[in-house]
Amino acid sequence: MKAVGYSESLPITAEKSLFDFETAKPTPGPRDLLVNVKAVSVNPVDTKVRMRRQGTPDAPVILGWDATGVVEAVGSGVTFFKPGDEVFYAGTLMRPGTNAEYHLVDERIVGLKPKSLGFADAAALPLTAVTAWEALFDRLEVPKTGGGKLLIIGAAGGVGSLAVQFARQLTDLTVIGTASRPESAKWVTELGAHAVIDHSKPLTEGLAAAGLGEVDYAFSLTNTDQHWAEIVKAMRPQGKIALIDDPKTLDALPLKGKSLSLHWELMFTRSMFETPDMDAQHRMLNEVSKLVDAGTVKTTIGANFGTINAANLKRAHAALESGTSIGKVVLEGF
Repeated sequence: MKAVGYSESLPITAEKSLFDFETAKPTPGPRDLLVNVKAVSVNPVDTKVRMRRQGTPDAPVILGWDATGVVEAVGSGVTFFKPGDEVFYAGTLMRPGTNAEYHLVDERIVGLKPKSLGFADAAALPLTAVTAWEALFDRLEVPKTGGGKLLIIGAAGGVGSLAVQFARQLTDLTVIGTASRPESAKWVTELGAHAVIDHSKPLTEGLAAAGLGEVDYAFSLTNTDQHWAEIVKAMRPQGKIALIDDPKTLDALPLKGKSLSLHWELMFTRSMFETPDMDAQHRMLNEVSKLVDAGTVKTTIGANFGTINAANLKRAHAALESGTSIGKVVLEGF
């Protein structure tokens, strides 16, 4: 089967940073689905793993987590799906990725693809949807009713685009997104944010200028170390903060005065440790699928870069590494 991978960590501009190759079609284990991959999207984790994990010429690393496709075969213990089902999912760090014609995935982290979306539009959703859902409802435990204010830092990216929609559509929180460019601020507003402030300036100044004051919840998606002091300053006492990025340093002591709580979100945790509630992601994705088909949530696709191959994946990695992409970059077909 066709696949895209790499043997050593190189800058994305290098010729061999990603390359096309052929490899054997995998065979499903007891709880596995063998998926004929139709579309994928690219996430920051792709670029991070590319620079951290090493392969060899004989065993290149295959990246890719988000995928949509058609179930071709199922393992002996599979109960949620059957061959022919159209699915979407975000995979696991523990197995080869989705940048291949066929991919194995545990059924417990897979959902039925929204019927109203094509494969490319649906591929933009899984990883960011699970991340946003878990951060809001599992980590921050935001209430569906009762109000409060939520600040989403870096709201124009893939996770932010879903977090804005979930918070606006499924809760009665006041949703405040941050964006630093007119086009990204427009995107966040169109997704449903009540207000958008500029994160290139002090957050508390932006909140004050908008008449918003302190916030109850903060969800920081990027450059947390740069914003940390302002995030803490912006929080009301006993508020909650969730993070997904990798700050080089993070001083938790300033949280003490306000009795603030800090919550990490990594959507791979359930699959890495095969937690007893691993199938929660199956249920989440099915719920997201229903919300999309009902018109409550929309795809966050930002650009379609065409066929799944090394050249186009290099373009996608470069776009993410630039830090200026809006929404998700997807690729479709081999």
